[in-house]
Amino acid sequence: MNLMDQTFELLKSQNRTALIPFLTIGDPDLDTTVEIIQALEAAGADILELGVPYSDPLADGPVIQRASERALKQGVTIRTCMETAMKARQAGVKMPFILFTYYNPVLQMGLPYFFEQVKAHDISGLIIPDLPIEESGEVRRLADESGVSLIPLVAPTSHERIARIVGNASGFVYCVSSLGVTGERATFHQGVEEFIQTVKKYTTLPVAVGFGISTREQVEHFSEICDGVVVGSAIVRQIESVIPLLSNASTKQEGLLQIRNFVAQLKV
Repeated sequence: MNLMDQTFELLKSQNRTALIPFLTIGDPDLDTTVEIIQALEAAGADILELGVPYSDPLADGPVIQRASERALKQGVTIRTCMETAMKARQAGVKMPFILFTYYNPVLQMGLPYFFEQVKAHDISGLIIPDLPIEESGEVRRLADESGVSLIPLVAPTSHERIARIVGNASGFVYCVSSLGVTGERATFHQGVEEFIQTVKKYTTLPVAVGFGISTREQVEHFSEICDGVVVGSAIVRQIESVIPLLSNASTKQEGLLQIRNFVAQLKV
């Protein structure tokens, strides 16, 4: 049982839902990212998705695409994302980390070495949105051997495919609340609650929901039916809005406080 599994077990015993922020590593820079991670944990985040910036992020909307562009200009790679996770650990951060990365950077590192590094940098889980279930066997095997959870994204589809996807899951199952790319939304696809209940029929793992969740009201709503709620674009947009503050030493703490306060008000 890795750190993420332990966290879900603890939250379950407390009848609480995990708040799972997403952020793009290296936006606006790597040192500031460590401070943002500290602010997120202080705000009540339970688990953190570390987004690896990518030049062709097919699952991501414009807010996260812009963040990726800013991070890539800083020279951020999948390796520096892992190093940033370790720097956050060294700075006292305790919450589990999930690496959110497209498959090509993983392949470029080489699968065995990649998993060695994931384990060495104390990362509990992986989300690889462009890795289909049909092609995930080797990755899943190495993840299992490394004690790392390979977390699937599951969207509304046939019961047969849902059962197949979640049957190979570990850590938790990530339900996509809205069709299309990530981004803040006022409404979600019709039947999302029914879809989540369908997923829960096929797994005993925790079930989290993400894509488009941006307000406290939405977090409260999904907390009634899920074990975890992922908030991404809204937090990345908040970071984007305070980059002028973060870029100035005299106003940096104010920028970090605004990010912390935004995340704190999402916590239910």
